[in-house]
Amino acid sequence: MNAEDAKLITLARGARGRVGAHAGAAVRDDTGRSYSGADVVLPSLSLTALQLAVAAAVAAGARGIEGAAIVSVSPEASRHELAALREAGGAGITVLLADPSGTVVGNESV
Repeated sequence: MNAEDAKLITLARGARGRVGAHAGAAVRDDTGRSYSGADVVLPSLSLTALQLAVAAAVAAGARGIEGAAIVSVSPEASRHELAALREAGGAGITVLLADPSGTVVGNESV
Protein backbone atom coordinates (compact mmCIF):
# COMPACT_ATOMS: atom_id res chain seq x y z
CA MET A 1 0.00 0.00 0.00
CA ASN A 2 1.37 3.43 -0.90
CA ALA A 3 1.51 6.38 1.50
CA GLU A 4 -1.52 8.11 -0.01
CA ASP A 5 -3.68 5.01 0.41
CA ALA A 6 -2.43 4.56 3.99
CA LYS A 7 -3.50 8.16 4.65
CA LEU A 8 -7.02 7.34 3.45
CA ILE A 9 -7.21 4.40 5.86
CA THR A 10 -5.99 6.62 8.72
CA LEU A 11 -8.56 9.32 7.91
CA ALA A 12 -11.38 6.76 7.66
CA ARG A 13 -10.37 5.21 11.00
CA GLY A 14 -10.34 8.66 12.59
CA ALA A 15 -13.77 9.60 11.24
CA ARG A 16 -15.23 6.33 12.49
CA GLY A 17 -13.59 6.61 15.90
CA ARG A 18 -14.56 10.24 16.57
CA VAL A 19 -18.26 9.46 16.67
CA GLY A 20 -18.24 5.72 17.32
CA ALA A 21 -19.88 5.05 13.95
CA HIS A 22 -20.24 1.64 12.36
CA ALA A 23 -18.10 2.79 9.43
CA GLY A 24 -15.73 5.55 8.41
CA ALA A 25 -14.58 6.41 4.91
CA ALA A 26 -12.24 8.74 3.08
CA VAL A 27 -11.69 9.76 -0.52
CA ARG A 28 -8.85 11.54 -2.30
CA ASP A 29 -9.71 13.91 -5.13
CA ASP A 30 -7.83 14.53 -8.35
CA THR A 31 -5.78 17.32 -6.77
CA GLY A 32 -4.69 15.24 -3.77
CA ARG A 33 -7.12 16.71 -1.22
CA SER A 34 -8.74 14.24 1.15
CA TYR A 35 -12.24 14.15 2.62
CA SER A 36 -13.57 11.82 5.29
CA GLY A 37 -16.88 10.97 6.88
CA ALA A 38 -18.71 8.60 9.17
CA ASP A 39 -22.15 7.03 8.89
CA VAL A 40 -25.00 9.50 9.47
CA VAL A 41 -28.22 7.99 10.75
CA LEU A 42 -30.99 10.47 11.62
CA PRO A 43 -34.74 10.08 11.34
CA SER A 44 -34.78 12.34 8.27
CA LEU A 45 -31.35 11.60 6.78
CA SER A 46 -29.25 8.51 6.27
CA LEU A 47 -25.84 8.55 4.56
CA THR A 48 -23.11 5.97 4.57
CA ALA A 49 -19.61 7.06 5.43
CA LEU A 50 -18.52 6.74 1.79
CA GLN A 51 -21.51 8.72 0.53
CA LEU A 52 -20.68 11.49 3.00
CA ALA A 53 -17.01 11.57 1.98
CA VAL A 54 -17.98 11.72 -1.70
CA ALA A 55 -20.53 14.47 -0.99
CA ALA A 56 -17.90 16.50 0.90
CA ALA A 57 -15.51 16.19 -2.03
CA VAL A 58 -18.13 17.24 -4.55
CA ALA A 59 -19.29 20.14 -2.35
CA ALA A 60 -15.68 21.34 -2.16
CA GLY A 61 -15.42 21.39 -5.95
CA ALA A 62 -13.61 18.12 -6.66
CA ARG A 63 -13.74 17.27 -10.36
CA GLY A 64 -12.57 13.69 -9.91
CA ILE A 65 -11.76 11.09 -7.29
CA GLU A 66 -8.71 8.88 -7.50
CA GLY A 67 -8.89 6.77 -4.34
CA ALA A 68 -11.22 5.70 -1.52
CA ALA A 69 -11.25 3.64 1.66
CA ILE A 70 -13.88 2.23 4.00
CA VAL A 71 -13.09 1.09 7.55
CA SER A 72 -15.65 -1.06 9.37
CA VAL A 73 -16.04 -4.25 11.36
CA SER A 74 -17.43 -5.82 8.20
CA PRO A 75 -16.23 -3.51 5.42
CA GLU A 76 -18.10 -3.59 2.13
CA ALA A 77 -19.25 -1.12 -0.49
CA SER A 78 -22.87 -1.19 -1.63
CA ARG A 79 -23.89 -0.63 -5.22
CA HIS A 80 -25.29 2.79 -4.20
CA GLU A 81 -21.96 3.81 -2.71
CA LEU A 82 -20.07 2.61 -5.76
CA ALA A 83 -22.53 4.45 -8.03
CA ALA A 84 -21.98 7.73 -6.15
CA LEU A 85 -18.23 7.24 -6.37
CA ARG A 86 -18.43 6.50 -10.09
CA GLU A 87 -20.65 9.55 -10.73
CA ALA A 88 -18.28 11.84 -8.84
CA GLY A 89 -14.99 10.32 -9.85
CA GLY A 90 -15.33 8.19 -12.96
CA ALA A 91 -14.16 4.65 -13.57
CA GLY A 92 -10.98 2.97 -12.40
CA ILE A 93 -11.24 3.88 -8.71
CA THR A 94 -10.20 1.26 -6.16
CA VAL A 95 -11.98 1.27 -2.80
CA LEU A 96 -9.82 -0.21 -0.06
CA LEU A 97 -11.78 -2.18 2.54
CA ALA A 98 -10.20 -2.31 5.98
CA ASP A 99 -11.05 -3.59 9.43
CA PRO A 100 -11.00 -1.30 12.49
CA SER A 101 -7.28 -1.92 13.03
CA GLY A 102 -6.58 -0.54 9.56
CA THR A 103 -5.70 -3.89 8.01
CA VAL A 104 -6.85 -4.03 4.41
CA VAL A 105 -9.05 -7.10 3.97
CA GLY A 106 -10.19 -6.52 0.39
CA ASN A 107 -11.06 -4.00 -2.26
CA GLU A 108 -13.74 -3.05 -4.75
CA SER A 109 -13.20 -1.47 -8.13
CA VAL A 110 -15.45 1.12 -9.73
